[in-house]
Amino acid sequence: MYEFTDDYLTGIEQIDNEHRKLFAIANEAYELLKNQFMSDKYDYIKEILEELRAYTKTHFAHEEAYMESIQYKRIFSQKVQHAEFIKKLEDVDLEHIDENQQAALLDILDFLANWLILHIKGTDGLIGK
Repeated sequence: MYEFTDDYLTGIEQIDNEHRKLFAIANEAYELLKNQFMSDKYDYIKEILEELRAYTKTHFAHEEAYMESIQYKRIFSQKVQHAEFIKKLEDVDLEHIDENQQAALLDILDFLANWLILHIKGTDGLIGK
């Protein structure tokens, strides 16, 4: 389970609320991984990926607009990281997911956990300062 704690706060309400939603999506994936009673999780994994793709594009647009509005000096590196995140999601091989559903969920969760911890806590935390 992933918990949004105060050390993830940027001090920018809209961004913090959107980060909470990313944690909620990560928790959906975690709950799906832990569900031992469901043998075929493919459709649910696909839904989570689609939700994540759509939501991150919206969130990144909001975050980048905010950074532009305050003339944030690290905006270029943020945009590069955002683009890499989106590319990673778009490059997910759905056929591979269908063949190895648990492994695919673990990969998604590893990727998300690293993003939540390193990017939100580290990189995004600097925006509000």
